[in-house]
Amino acid sequence: MKRITLFLLLIAGFTVATAFRADENPVQAIPSVTIKTMDGKPFNTADIKNDGKPVIISFWATWCAPCKKELNEILDVYEEWQAETGVKMIAISIDDQRNSMKVKPQVESMGWPWDVYLDENRDFGRAMNVNNVPHTFVLNGKGEIVWQVASYNANAGVKMIHDAVLKAAGKQ
Repeated sequence: MKRITLFLLLIAGFTVATAFRADENPVQAIPSVTIKTMDGKPFNTADIKNDGKPVIISFWATWCAPCKKELNEILDVYEEWQAETGVKMIAISIDDQRNSMKVKPQVESMGWPWDVYLDENRDFGRAMNVNNVPHTFVLNGKGEIVWQVASYNANAGVKMIHDAVLKAAGKQ
């Protein structure tokens, strides 16, 4: 009888420990929300994929200087990161309908080679709990959010993002 009781206590303890560990490090998939391409076509965020490789999602706005600084820093190293990890960059503009017409000319003038989408109503931003920009997420190859930062860190630059991408790619 003592052995059965001890065995049941061990199972209960393991179950509780596992449940708390899962809560400490939740993995979350990105929500399915319809946003727009820069040409005004609908795009479902559930379709964000990169053949099992990491994805960076950066929320930004045309009026946000730190956002543009971060995106330009990523541009400087993007080819290296792609060669190293196969990462795909996606930028989500939160400019509203009045300002969204400024997005395409700004993207073209900056020479950003990645996909840029419009979240004019901020539905995707709300679903991702984005309150300020820049807000950057890193997804692993399964499309799960594995890292995020809700500001631009001028001291660390984009090194933190790179470290997260390396980890998501299993290279760190």
